Amino acid sequence: MAGRGGVDKSKIWDGVVPPECSPDPSKIYRLNARLQWEPALEPLHHVIDDKKTCGVGPGMSFANAAKESMGVVGLVPCAVGGTAIKEWGRGTPLYENMVKRAATAVQDGAGEIKALLWYQGESDALTQHDAESYKENMETLVHNVRADLNLPSLPVIQVAIGSVKDKYAEKIREIQKGIYLPNVVCVDAMGLKLKEDNLHLTTEAQAQLGRMLADAYFANFGP
Repeated sequence: MAGRGGVDKSKIWDGVVPPECSPDPSKIYRLNARLQWEPALEPLHHVIDDKKTCGVGPGMSFANAAKESMGVVGLVPCAVGGTAIKEWGRGTPLYENMVKRAATAVQDGAGEIKALLWYQGESDALTQHDAESYKENMETLVHNVRADLNLPSLPVIQVAIGSVKDKYAEKIREIQKGIYLPNVVCVDAMGLKLKEDNLHLTTEAQAQLGRMLADAYFANFGP
């Protein structure tokens, strides 16, 4: 979710931004690490996922696809690459930071939280224990976020991972596609082009995924 599109083996981003991911300073903003709004641009997770090199992810493509119906779009990037879902349990630094950022984004009453986009799971595909506990952990995450933001019907759009290089990846995919909570839908990344690491999506695939997420939002939840 943080985006590794265009990041090479030397951990350097090539700076290529597809038209679908272009900035629009009048309509697309991001909440930065200082909890301030600023015009959004790639890499969307710059300084947010601060221990790794960020490139193109699906966020900007999603926002560009959504802006015509939504008007101004505020993105609240919170992703940290390479994390397992247990690291997003209530009380963990990642979870509490995510909830804090989301609450701050709407504290002045000028907007509303429309959806949570969730793309994660490869790190849970490494061991049988993590894979078998994924469903419970994911469902708990949804319940906790909705409770802590006081949004009991918050739409959640989850991405089923597109890489099956790890031993239990198919199990994770099965779980992700089989979570039947109200207002939770799944977008399948299988078939989108992967980088040479056979794990992360290419720049073009990230842009395509962003459009898929927007399509899923409007098909299921309206403008």
